[in-house]
Amino acid sequence: MKLYDFPGAPNPRRVKIFAAEKDIVLELVNVNLAGREHKDPDFLQKSPSGKIPVLELDDGRCIAESIAISRYLESLVPEPNLFGRDAFETAQIEMQHRFIELELFAQVGISWVNGPIVAKMGLVDPIEAAKQRSDGLVKAYYQRLNTELAQRDYIAGDRFTIADISGVCCIDFASAMVGLKPADDLTALAAWLARVHERPGLQSV
Repeated sequence: MKLYDFPGAPNPRRVKIFAAEKDIVLELVNVNLAGREHKDPDFLQKSPSGKIPVLELDDGRCIAESIAISRYLESLVPEPNLFGRDAFETAQIEMQHRFIELELFAQVGISWVNGPIVAKMGLVDPIEAAKQRSDGLVKAYYQRLNTELAQRDYIAGDRFTIADISGVCCIDFASAMVGLKPADDLTALAAWLARVHERPGLQSV
């Protein structure tokens, strides 16, 4: 299977970590985002939204969106389970994952789009007020997550799941590229980041 990728992008990284946790080997195909290759007609046949990642199966069929891809991989290789073992745990993981997608990923995306790196690309006219608001919402989420992680080892409970993969990918990207590194006094969040970064699945990606 081929994974259409771009080094440093957080969403393909989610899939790469997920696959590594399950010892699934994917052939990586780098997409030239700067050259707008993801908007070419041929690529749009694989991903109508013109985004990465995309998983291309051996028979040519394609799956876009990191979580859809991860669910497909989970169905192929059920263990280690990363989406939930019973009804309650599955719901807990989905709940926390929705928080991450809507309250963290979405806000980091707004800060990224309205930040200096994207502005230099000339793709959008940045809106400073939007960035200030999203920066504040990201920092508030970090505070909340720090409080929750003081009570448990992982985002959705006592074990590593897809929620942790999405969380670490977003926070790493926000820290490196958006100027939104968690504050030093968020010690439970820092301990969780250190714990997750030690996993072989993350270190191999």
